[in-house]
Amino acid sequence: MNTAQPCIAIVGSGPSACYSAQMLRKHWKEAQIVLIDRLPVPYGLVRYGVAPDHQGTKAVTAQFARLFERDNIRFLGNLEIGRDLALTDLRSAFDVVLLASGLAGDRSLGIPGEDLPQVYGAGRLTRHINAHPDETDFVAEFGERCLIIGGGNVAIDVLRLLIKPAHDWQGSDLHPHLHDKGLLNSPPTQLAMVVRSTAAAAKFDPLMLRELGKIQGVAFQMEGMLDNPEDARVRALAELCSLHPANPRCTVTFYFGWQPEAIIGRSRVEAMRFTRADGQTLHLQADSLISAIGFTEHPSSLCRETLMTEQSNLERGLLDNGLFCVGWFRRGPTGTIAENRQDAKQVSQAIIAEVERGALPCAKAGVAALPEDLLKNCTDYSGWQRIDTEEKQCAPAGRVRQKITERVQMLAVAGISPQGEQP
Repeated sequence: MNTAQPCIAIVGSGPSACYSAQMLRKHWKEAQIVLIDRLPVPYGLVRYGVAPDHQGTKAVTAQFARLFERDNIRFLGNLEIGRDLALTDLRSAFDVVLLASGLAGDRSLGIPGEDLPQVYGAGRLTRHINAHPDETDFVAEFGERCLIIGGGNVAIDVLRLLIKPAHDWQGSDLHPHLHDKGLLNSPPTQLAMVVRSTAAAAKFDPLMLRELGKIQGVAFQMEGMLDNPEDARVRALAELCSLHPANPRCTVTFYFGWQPEAIIGRSRVEAMRFTRADGQTLHLQADSLISAIGFTEHPSSLCRETLMTEQSNLERGLLDNGLFCVGWFRRGPTGTIAENRQDAKQVSQAIIAEVERGALPCAKAGVAALPEDLLKNCTDYSGWQRIDTEEKQCAPAGRVRQKITERVQMLAVAGISPQGEQP
């Protein structure tokens, strides 16, 4: 059995990456393990995908912080693989490369009218609300009537973000600007959530539906019959629709069993047409549409399919000799943060097995083999700590932090000069 300690580069720093680093460090106490992120800050989906009012979920970063503070794992931020450094060069420097970069693109509806300006992807919308530096220029015009297409937790998240009043965001990290004069300043008053499946087969968590019921001033209703009244999702929907606020400020209507057919409008969204298996059609007036039907690879990101070889075995996360993948990049956009832990364990075990059977000779230099000029432009964990402190100190009343949205400012706070020198 090969007992050498490999040099490991993990591309990404979200849940799958951090859980994988945990597993690999537990097995190899002295291995060089580096988490690489295209952004100057770590934690990926937790920071920029989890809703701002779900701070309990975001608290998992305290566990991940121990990787850098206690377990001698290194963070390299502001380094995009494929742009700043070729993947082939990264593989030349490390014995093992694990791709954990997730899926950042919004899946297409694939119907006419999708290119109209008031059609928005849920991924891009939630990144903007989470102050992602790539989405600072994002602008949405919802109007009075907004359709949300999709039946998963992301669709419920988007719905909650749009109907929750400003005073309900205490204790979150939502930027107040979004309500003062930003995206949430004039939210829609008539919302419809349209789902392909039946209510019982929908993917959303019943607990998230019950969370909607705590928001004041919202009337919920449903068109059509609820199937399987004993199902937890159906019961949660029935509870929502039994609420009758005196003077609702907005109305939410659920539709189940409808397939999107076309978005109607000349220069802007005017309506949307749906069909059902029995041949019926549904025509809903709309000013805007949010597609929340899943995620795919972003056009500018690494593409899994182009990295597949004859050796590939996605069940084990193996793409090529010394190249592995984990999380959504491996299996697609399914599963919660907790489920990614099991996925990380499975792929980490495959990596360990490959090294210990001698398939991967451990002789590479790791970070020391990367160009010095490249490393000068990278943030490290201490730089992230400075950003973290700055955001918390600048938090307005009722917020836990105020995120820095500009990459240049992040780098300046982290101590990276325009020339890439760290003071």
